[in-house]
Parts: sequence; structure tokens; C-alpha cells
Amino acid sequence: MSKVWLITGASSGFGRAIVEAAVAAGDLVVAAARRTAALDDLVVAHPGRVEAYPLDVTDTAAIDSAVREIIERHGRIDVLVNNAGRGHVGAVEETTDRELRDLMDLHLFGPAALTRAVLPHMRRNGSGAIVQMTSMGGRFAFAGVSAYCATKFALEGLSEALAAEVAPLGIKVMIVEPGAFRTGFAGPGALHQSAALPAYAETVGPVRASLTDSDGRQPGDPAKAAAAILTALDAEDTPLRLLLGSDAADAVSAHLAGARAEFAAWEKLTRSTDFDA
Repeated sequence: MSKVWLITGASSGFGRAIVEAAVAAGDLVVAAARRTAALDDLVVAHPGRVEAYPLDVTDTAAIDSAVREIIERHGRIDVLVNNAGRGHVGAVEETTDRELRDLMDLHLFGPAALTRAVLPHMRRNGSGAIVQMTSMGGRFAFAGVSAYCATKFALEGLSEALAAEVAPLGIKVMIVEPGAFRTGFAGPGALHQSAALPAYAETVGPVRASLTDSDGRQPGDPAKAAAAILTALDAEDTPLRLLLGSDAADAVSAHLAGARAEFAAWEKLTRSTDFDA
């Protein structure tokens, strides 16, 4: 039986690649984006299979009515993909409160609102899947992307708890953690940057330069990422976290090894804080 997908941020990058993969699998996709003109070619190429839907995920007041309208029209939503997002570069001191809050609205509060909106329907059906697009930066942070990683850490925490809550109800949750892919993430005008302070030229300056210079040369293929997401969702034992890309695999493996070594070095002090038996 074909599925009905709701994919946010569908006009480009991972969102568009997942739309194409889902349609190729025989499913129907509601492709949501703030500006839907970029989806016109997919709508024409797949009549009745791709529907462009205007949606700004930071407008949480519009989310309930959007989900209700989609379910009324198509009968159900089987897979929600919270993909809408953008990059941001800036040291903690450089990042303004407004910049951090705007990013949280996009990467946390919007996906949380969409998740809450689809859950009653999925619970009634006893099935469904929620895909949260985060990043390898949802596992560890590095200089210059503090705000971005903070939002992805937050979404991962929410989603890990969510997965435990809804698993008995027949609903899957999968956190997708890509490395560097050719999605336009760091393309002209796509990467937001806080005003730079000279004090962080050595730590954040190289990050600003490398992200911009990497555009179009990232190792990851979005089409292969989309295919991997569908494969993992179809698996009987869908992973809670799906890393994508060799760079992500290497970076997270090194981070886990470092965390294990630090734990071992400080375990005795950690355990010394209990009351004496």
C-alpha cells in the first residue's frame, strides 16, 4: 500500500531528494515549503503524486490547520519528515539572542508543533513514522556552529524521548544525522552568519571560510541519502539514529571514543559523590 508523506523544506536539498525517492517508491508526497515555485517541475512531472503546499514551519499557529487539511484531502499522513532548516555560523558571543531564537523556532519549535499535530492521527491508525533531520552536529559541537548545534541537540533530545513514548503505539521515530552533502546548505545566501568579532578570528574564522568554500564539493550525495532513509524506514528494526556519510561516520566514531576515554579517566571521581553505604 502506498504511503502519504508530508515533507517540510521540500524545495531543495534533502527535502527535494526525499520527495523524489518517495515518489519513485510509488508513494504520494505533500511537499511543503515557504516558496513552492521551486517545486513546480516535480508537480508537473508527477501529477497527482506530488502536491506543493505552502508552509512556513515557524508559523506554528498555521500548523494544526495545515495538517488537518492534508489529512482531509488524502485520508492520512503516514510519514512526517521534519527537514526545513538552515545553517548558521557564529561564536556564542557573536550570536545574538534573536538569531538563536529564530533558529530554535525553525529547528525545534516548528518540528515539535508538526509532530504534535500528526500524532493523534498516527495514534488512531496505530502506525506512522516521524523522521527528524538533524546533523552530525546533533551529536557533537565544534567552534563556530554553537547555535546550530544547540538546536539540533535539542531536537535530538526531544526525539529520543518521543521514540520511547510512541513505540508501543506502533509509531517509528528516526533521527537522521548527515555529514556534508551537496544540498546548497553552504551556498550563496543560504548560510547565515553572525557579525564577526576579531577575538574569534582563529577559532571561528576558519569555519566561516571552510563552509563557504566547501559548497559544491561536499562528499555526500543527497539522492543516496534519500534512498538510505527509505531503506531504514522500511526495515523491521529501524534505527533511532541514522548517520549518513563517511565523514559523519568518522567524526562521530572519534567523538564516541573520546567520550569513552574521558568517562574512564574521571569515573572514580564521578562515583565518589554518592552517600557512603
